[in-house]
Parts: sequence; C-alpha cells; structure tokens
Amino acid sequence: MENFLLLIIRPYQSKLNLSCSQYGNLLYLFVRIISIKKLRDFWLKHKDAEQPLKAWFAEAKKAQWVKPPDIASLYRTASFLKNNRVVFNIKGNDYRLITTINYEHQIVYIRFVGTHNEYDKINAEEI
Repeated sequence: MENFLLLIIRPYQSKLNLSCSQYGNLLYLFVRIISIKKLRDFWLKHKDAEQPLKAWFAEAKKAQWVKPPDIASLYRTASFLKNNRVVFNIKGNDYRLITTINYEHQIVYIRFVGTHNEYDKINAEEI
C-alpha cells in the first residue's frame, strides 16, 4: 500500500478533469512509480546512490505533479524533454534518472538510471 495516496483534490480538480464523490472533496488516487526495482538494482551496485534515490522515490510518490512546472519548482536542475521525459540529477549530478511521466494518471515510469558517463552514451529521448 506504499503507493496509495490520499489527495485533497480541490485545487487540481479541473486540471485533472475529475469530479468529487458524495464523500466530499477527497479523492483516492494511486501514484505509481514503475518500477522501483530499477532503482533498487542500481543502488545495490552504487551504494552511495541508495539514500538519494530513496529520497527521490519518497518525494515522487507523494507528489502532485500536474504539469512540468510543478516538478521544476522542486527540482530546479531537472531537464524536460519531449514526450513528457524528465531527467533528474541525483546525488549532485553524479547520477542521472530519466523518467516518463503520465501527468493525467499520475504514473512515473523509470526509463533509465545510471552514472553520468552512462547517460552520455544514450539518447535520453528514446530510451
């Protein structure tokens, strides 16, 4: 149940095209991050990345990202690419995390996590 999040939705209701239930202005949404296994596999190989990746995961699963500026306000060094790709700098830019975000359904897909050198060898818009 760690990915289950109760949101007070009133400020985002119109943006998300959602209506409130008979129970008031509360709506239950699943904020999913697919998949933590990629993060875990990476931090088992790079021990110094474990705490920064866990911190990012904890923040992301609680996030209410409706559009890219919501991310930019918290992660000023994040890069925004086409197709809702976001590149996060992890541990002071030692590591890179590429995600694809479905803002409407609140799903974050982990596309890549790697060292800066590994990142330089890939196309972040296609991986």
